[in-house]
Amino acid sequence: MSITVRQATEADFDDIRRITRDAYLSAGFIEADNPYVKELENVEDRAANALVWVAELDGKVAASTAITFAGQPYTDIAIEGELEFRMLAVDPQLQRGGVGRALVAAVIEYARSLDGIHTVSLTSMTPMTNAHALYKSMGFKRVPERDWYVPNEDIILWVFCLEL
Repeated sequence: MSITVRQATEADFDDIRRITRDAYLSAGFIEADNPYVKELENVEDRAANALVWVAELDGKVAASTAITFAGQPYTDIAIEGELEFRMLAVDPQLQRGGVGRALVAAVIEYARSLDGIHTVSLTSMTPMTNAHALYKSMGFKRVPERDWYVPNEDIILWVFCLEL
């Protein structure tokens, strides 16, 4: 098993769209008619306004995430000095095989290479317990005072941070 992490190209967009949509829907985190599905599927806009990375498993796209910084269009919570990653998604058929861990590890290493970045932050839906376990095992800590609600919905998002 060989995992490679790299910046996404346009050729990856359909795979990213499918993987992200399927990861959220198959786990029951959101329903197909939720407006957030359109945002998850809009890889073109994400790539234009954030860094989009993929993890390949044996040469095939298996996961993706978006990386953003304070003040950028895709940023939900990052403040100065933080790198935020969002929309981490692993192909449902490949979950729990190390692909997500490899992608998060690469994001952390990237953050460490950047001047002025001292924290990696993210938000996660409360039922995403497998993701929470991954983040905690990699040193992320819950920051409940930064939790927030999705506007106009009764969905709370938990904040996790890793001090570098």
